[in-house]
Amino acid sequence: MSDQARRSPLDVLGPGLVTGAADDDPSGVGTYSQVGAQFGYGMGWTLVFGFPLLAAIQAICARIGATTGRGIAQNLRRHYSPALLRVVVILLLVANVINLGADLGAMGAAVALLIPGPVLAYTVGFGVVSVLLEVFLSYNSYARVLKWATLSLFAYVGVVLVANVPLGEAARGLLVPQFSFDRDHAMALVAIFGTTISPYLFFWQAGQEVEEQHRRHTKPLHISPRDAGPELRRIRLDTLVGMGFSHLVALCIVIATAATLHANGVREIESAAQAAEALRPIAGNLAFALFAVGIIGTGLLAVPVLAGSAAYAVSETFGWTEGLNRKPKEAKAFYGVIVLATAGGIALNFIGIDPMKALYWAAVVNGLLAPPLMTVTMFIATNPKVMGKLVLSRRLKAVGWLATAVMWVIAAVFLLV
Repeated sequence: MSDQARRSPLDVLGPGLVTGAADDDPSGVGTYSQVGAQFGYGMGWTLVFGFPLLAAIQAICARIGATTGRGIAQNLRRHYSPALLRVVVILLLVANVINLGADLGAMGAAVALLIPGPVLAYTVGFGVVSVLLEVFLSYNSYARVLKWATLSLFAYVGVVLVANVPLGEAARGLLVPQFSFDRDHAMALVAIFGTTISPYLFFWQAGQEVEEQHRRHTKPLHISPRDAGPELRRIRLDTLVGMGFSHLVALCIVIATAATLHANGVREIESAAQAAEALRPIAGNLAFALFAVGIIGTGLLAVPVLAGSAAYAVSETFGWTEGLNRKPKEAKAFYGVIVLATAGGIALNFIGIDPMKALYWAAVVNGLLAPPLMTVTMFIATNPKVMGKLVLSRRLKAVGWLATAVMWVIAAVFLLV
């Protein structure tokens, strides 16, 4: 029996599952809630359209990590301009710290809805717990914790089940594109794709594939391309399941808020916690509680991914020892970036920055960073000098370039609106 056959489903589903679940972070929940409240079911089709694009680019990033044994930033450092690498990493770091601040603040606010108390204290507590788990828990244990944390996303499926959803109208919104060329629809389009296809996910999944090789004591695939078949099939399955799960949850959030908030005249949502609070008088205490618990669970999953992706990028840029499989003494700088990025996110909640403005600028940076980074990623993945014989197939290359082109168009829409 092969090693692939002996592995349990939970073991096979790893980097892709966690990356997909982390895509639905509290700031993403806030974005999807606003879209559902403002447009009802009308923008649901964007998530259906975006699924193959996200799945393709994440599978490509995973293949780069598994094939080369190096993360995105390290491949950039080895094969492209140092100036390009520095700009990319600085923008990623800024966007991640802002996202960390917004996510931690949303988690603190969600706990305060369930257990009245000081929001800032809850925010600090979540930041400290996330750092302690990421730094001091062994990688094998931590990977299992992240996988089980993905179950928190089922809270949003539960919200849909207790909401009164008109199935015909919801299906029409998902399958029939509706779009008006005005500022509101353009901004919603940018927000959805900027939240869904985010650069920190590229760095995290590539880095996690490298971690998986270290954990299983296997070599990069370019060294033994004849044995790459089972691993590439695992990556494909893992990524499709992870991104499919991510989009299913995002659709549930849009549908739930459309069926409750939009249907009752609520059009403006300024945070994920506000979305949870707004559900209570309309959909009842159960829907409210499920939504609030989901915010906390997704935050516990997303915060370490945001901090970890920043640590991978910075460490690969400077050639530092990296990896969650390393002991803190072995990778002091790597874990130092995790601590500093999380601390920076916590600090944003103390200096009076409007969280929605913070999310807006994070989306701006992500939206502008994603297209050039995706372009460079495609160059890496199609370069035989980097990938050896394992360059992308024609089909995956076509979808990858399509995803890149779509993000360039969306970035242009953002700049022109």
